[in-house]
Amino acid sequence: REISGELGIAIGFLVPPILVPNVEDMDELANHIRVMFYITAGVSTVLFILVITVFQEQPDIPPTQAQAAARLIPAESSSYMKSILCLLRNRAFVLLILSYGLNVGSFYAVSTLLNRMIIMCYPGQEVAAGRIGLTIVIAGMVGSLICGVWLDRSKTYKQTTLLVYVMSLAGMLIYAFTLDRVHLWLVFITAGTLGFFMTGYLPLGFEFAVELTYPESEGTSSGLLNCSAQVFGIIFTICQGKIIDDFGTLAGNLFLCAFLLLGTIITALIKSDLRRQRANQLANTAVSIEHILK
Repeated sequence: REISGELGIAIGFLVPPILVPNVEDMDELANHIRVMFYITAGVSTVLFILVITVFQEQPDIPPTQAQAAARLIPAESSSYMKSILCLLRNRAFVLLILSYGLNVGSFYAVSTLLNRMIIMCYPGQEVAAGRIGLTIVIAGMVGSLICGVWLDRSKTYKQTTLLVYVMSLAGMLIYAFTLDRVHLWLVFITAGTLGFFMTGYLPLGFEFAVELTYPESEGTSSGLLNCSAQVFGIIFTICQGKIIDDFGTLAGNLFLCAFLLLGTIITALIKSDLRRQRANQLANTAVSIEHILK
């Protein structure tokens, strides 16, 4: 899921600068934008039709133990609002909602304002700005894969999440102080490093949330994390954009660094209550005992 989303973001960075070049004629510019919107509408329509005609409501076999447990609960006794209220009473998960929103919201702000920052520091480099965005997302896809594989093998949810958060903060600091150093190739490296850790954090946040909220549905916890990211993303984009206009790119990026530092502290305060792991261990123990008795 995270990889497919990042692939879409990568296309979003790469294609628009090609379809909408920087031209002075407003009519020509409007025509390029119109073509881009028509293409977007066409692709979205095809995907909408595929979702309606091809996707099934749910898989025949539950993909996780949480989903299997959820199917055993009678529909009349389950409630989406009850699930949300239950999750919001989970202190560790609430802290994760805040830290996740701060990290991913910062990534959204950087991605949204990337073109403006690159143009301010390197005038006339619109295409390069798109390629830098593509570099961020591709590096993030690699980071997501590596972090996901490591987490699956090590089961060190809090430690890995905290480490990647710290590296995201470090990457943001390096990016902030090297953005306007005249060397565009350096921006590709620092932005790629930033994308590797900030996007690599996405699957960690989702998996850590599932551990903290089991047996609640992963869809509910993921939805709350996404909601937090969207809210912080909107706030950070507006605030950082204003700061960049008034004080420059360095001040705008340091603004995000301050909140990433706050998110790192919040992540360190999360109690590592791995409920899903305990449930898996109990299930495996029960199966082993039953096998021995047979």
